[in-house]
Amino acid sequence: MADFTVGDDHFRLDGKPVRLLSGALHYFRVHEAQWDHRLSMLRAMGLNCVETYVPWNLHEPRPGRFQDVAALGRFLDAAQRAGLWAIVRPGPYICAEWENGGLPAWVTGRFGRWVRSRDAEYLGAVERWFTALLPQVVQRQISRGGPVVMVQAENEYGSFGSDQVYLRRVAGMLRDRGVTVPLFTSDGPEDHMLTGGSIPGLLATANFGSGAREAFEVLRRHQPKGPLMCMEFWCGWFEHWGAEPVVREPAQAAEALREILECGASVNIYMAHGGTNFAGWAGANRSGPLQDQGFLPTVTSYDYDAPIDEYGRPTEKFRLLREVLAEYADGPLPDLPPEPAGLAVPVRAELTEWAPLDAVLEALGDEERAPSGVPPTFEELGVERGLVRYRVGVPGPRRPYELSVTGLRDRAVVYVNGVREGVLTEENSTLDEPVAGPAEVELWVESLGRVNYGPRLGEPKGITGGVRHERQYLHGVRARALRLDAFEEPGAVAGVAFGSAEGAGATGLFRGTFEVTGVDGTGHAGLELPGWTRGFVWVNGFGLGRYWSVGAQRTLYVPGPVLREGVNEVWVLELEGAGAPYAELGPGVPVRTGTPGDVQV
Repeated sequence: MADFTVGDDHFRLDGKPVRLLSGALHYFRVHEAQWDHRLSMLRAMGLNCVETYVPWNLHEPRPGRFQDVAALGRFLDAAQRAGLWAIVRPGPYICAEWENGGLPAWVTGRFGRWVRSRDAEYLGAVERWFTALLPQVVQRQISRGGPVVMVQAENEYGSFGSDQVYLRRVAGMLRDRGVTVPLFTSDGPEDHMLTGGSIPGLLATANFGSGAREAFEVLRRHQPKGPLMCMEFWCGWFEHWGAEPVVREPAQAAEALREILECGASVNIYMAHGGTNFAGWAGANRSGPLQDQGFLPTVTSYDYDAPIDEYGRPTEKFRLLREVLAEYADGPLPDLPPEPAGLAVPVRAELTEWAPLDAVLEALGDEERAPSGVPPTFEELGVERGLVRYRVGVPGPRRPYELSVTGLRDRAVVYVNGVREGVLTEENSTLDEPVAGPAEVELWVESLGRVNYGPRLGEPKGITGGVRHERQYLHGVRARALRLDAFEEPGAVAGVAFGSAEGAGATGLFRGTFEVTGVDGTGHAGLELPGWTRGFVWVNGFGLGRYWSVGAQRTLYVPGPVLREGVNEVWVLELEGAGAPYAELGPGVPVRTGTPGDVQV
């Protein structure tokens, strides 16, 4: 049992000054069998604390239906075994480049612009979530012999709003449910962010990638007393599909960390180990100064150019940050644990079986909705991750006109009378060739990830406007959903009618096997699909996430615990056009490379 408090100048443990040297590691982005290894890597880097967000949408996929909330408790127990304190950031909003910023789609679909505000019905949903989650935290607080030293109220709220009533209500919910350790907020070091996102009585912390002295000067204007802390020291950055990666020079990151520590501040390195957006949980952003312009979906890898890479290996950045942290350690740092092993030799999974998308939808999809006046959105269909097939008729006879979609989010493969006619996006939402009537139109629409930051948070997915022929809306739309959740059920594809695999260019679900030997609990692999376009991959029923030929990511990470000795099974759901009739697995890719850049925002 111990007492962790916020003093006038330092954090204090039983009255003695302490500095938090924390690293971000999200339990939901790391296979549970690998938690112990990754946490021991944090200790070896010189950290004494781990920080994690908690994604509400992962744990309450339907209203009142909670799943594996205890995962957070198991992770906190693993942190304690590793000798680390813990900081928990339960939201309800987390950002984190995660689908919808962690808010369930049913929440944003139901409450819309009322989310993250004092609205009573929205707060009621938050209250139910906290009631289910917080016992995992409360019983593991440091005052009860556990590792938890601090808990965050909301997240970067000053980047979104200024509802102080809401922030006080969130803090009150945490206190009412037994959280007694210090509460804090975190925001960018800007006056408007700190005034919007902090409230009296809670420690305010700042998030930045460089310029610690200037950032802490701004923080001190708002909080004259209390320990200084950079709650997110951005040592790297995330990536978007179709964009070049931006990496941060290790030496530059090390000097920025040194500046934070020279200010006498505590720090949370974001990310110490990024992990992976498994199972299609990656979020998205909007470009522009107000984050309300072009759509930028986030890749599956959350490597983040972190000191511990996606495969659990130490990088040059790890070595340099460790040297800095060693200067602030009470004694010698622990040795590094053994580096995770990869596959001894490359293997190939021959994808010999195939089922067309219609057959997959028939076996795993929801019931088709009755014809409606306008296309239902994903939210109206109750779909979080996955795709929806919309079908609508063009009346006739009529001469050819342009066929377009208004409010498309995010990408649609379009068939007219069973023939593929093109791919539409939000920016390019009109087919190249006009369509004559009568005709039957199918649009297979996929969400590429919900926006996780900025004013477009919670925007709906699917066809949010309508399908138009010339200027005329087409009504009588039928919709049928294919959820990614359906592939996560035991024996998921047993009812799919597979035949022999089609050649290059086909769409649908492909299945194959590969054999490995000598796999242990820390092994791993990298999987590539030469010539394939866009879709999802599962190995032994475990969802690796989305692949997409636009890059920058080419290889999907396969956790070692997913593999098994002998025969392993691969499923590939291709949505635009298959490539070579196999998947390649190797020991893993090297640390990512890209354009060096200083992370400022």
